[in-house]
Amino acid sequence: MARLIFHGAAQEVTGSMHLVETRAGLISLDCGLYQGRRSESRAKNRSFPCDPRDIKAVLLSHAHIDHSGRLPRLVRGGFSGTIHCTSATRDLAAVLLQDSAHIQAEDAKYLNKKRKRNGEDPIEPFYEPADATETMRFTSGHAYDRMFPVLPGVRGMFIEAGHMLGSSGILLEIDEPPGRTVRLFFTGDVGRWGVPILRDPKAIPPCDYIISESTYGGRTSPPVQDMQGRLREVVNRTVERKGKLVIPAFSVGRTQTLLYNLNHLFRSGEIKTLPVYVDSPLAINATDVFKLHPECFDRDARTFLFEVGHLLSGPNVHFVREAADSKLINQRRRPCIIIAASGMCEAGRILHHLKHNVRHPRNTILIVGYQAAHTLGRRIVEHVDKVKIYGQHYPLKAEVVVLNGFSSHADANELRRHLAPRAADNKTCFLVHGELDQSGALSTSLLEMGFRDVQIPPPGFEFTLA
Repeated sequence: MARLIFHGAAQEVTGSMHLVETRAGLISLDCGLYQGRRSESRAKNRSFPCDPRDIKAVLLSHAHIDHSGRLPRLVRGGFSGTIHCTSATRDLAAVLLQDSAHIQAEDAKYLNKKRKRNGEDPIEPFYEPADATETMRFTSGHAYDRMFPVLPGVRGMFIEAGHMLGSSGILLEIDEPPGRTVRLFFTGDVGRWGVPILRDPKAIPPCDYIISESTYGGRTSPPVQDMQGRLREVVNRTVERKGKLVIPAFSVGRTQTLLYNLNHLFRSGEIKTLPVYVDSPLAINATDVFKLHPECFDRDARTFLFEVGHLLSGPNVHFVREAADSKLINQRRRPCIIIAASGMCEAGRILHHLKHNVRHPRNTILIVGYQAAHTLGRRIVEHVDKVKIYGQHYPLKAEVVVLNGFSSHADANELRRHLAPRAADNKTCFLVHGELDQSGALSTSLLEMGFRDVQIPPPGFEFTLA
């Protein structure tokens, strides 16, 4: 009989990876990088629950690094199967994994300077750019809603998840003798209904078992429709103070959503036309990938594209690739909007901008996405008195605004809406990708809705798909 083995994003949010043991071999659902406390994350990211050579196939729900970021490490360890994903996810993963490899190399270089001073042995990056390139040789893109063979007796299908460009839920059909088929559905990360650019999540098909994310399983987010108005208020308030608006944003998804909303507001005259700096080579590359996949856009985005000629650019939008140009942004004294990665403020150019702007009350730090525990982004959300950036402490005096409605994760009501139709025919629903309070809240709701069995598996938990 097939078995589930939960490894990553079990009772936590990062490092998504769940194994499905079948008669034909092991299948991995996602292969994500852990993020958070440096020493703990490094240890987790260097290990797998099995020999990478024993994994025969990977099904990737989407390209975010906490779901895809260990794929080069898997390939480096000897994986030789196929990595299945949607076509848009394949294109985005090619960009994201190269960027991740660069970050690993820079991170190792920085740490090794300290280790050398302390007489410690050097460390190696998790993987090199060449490993990221090699990973794409094993990656195959598929269309939505079309069944494809995974291993003998196992089939897969990708279903729109609405979380980011190319994101999907994954349906697995596993043949079991005598003549029985087990249907397992992995939600990946579920998006919100009505999010700009993207299509809404598609209904979960009939299935025996569900593995569901639970990031916001106990929280509700403001309506998506309110976010453009809230963004307008934040921009106008910051401009009135003659300040800068600094937005830590994920390079893929969140940055493009912000640009789309800002372009609407500029066009309508609801905010003054001012410079917008997209300070992230990764975001620039990802935006180029967006332009290649209009088949993933919703009707409104396609209409805007037809009427205006662009979704994500404009005469006042400046895409910044070079580090020297990035540094020049902080010499500006006039109001502007700076969008930079990383989204959780753990690395990248956003640290440079926060260092220069958190101390001034006229500025605003706008948080538009989930901030995992122990990250700098989470500490900013918690309004600590001082934040540590590049080893130094800076007083946090800038206004901090959190707009959770921009989140690409479904909230508690939306997760219930998504899962409810499967309550009657589902044997067990496993909740992952959530801190325990969020998973616990969603578990209670699902049981009240009629799910017969809801479990929150710890890492290493095994379950037989009977």
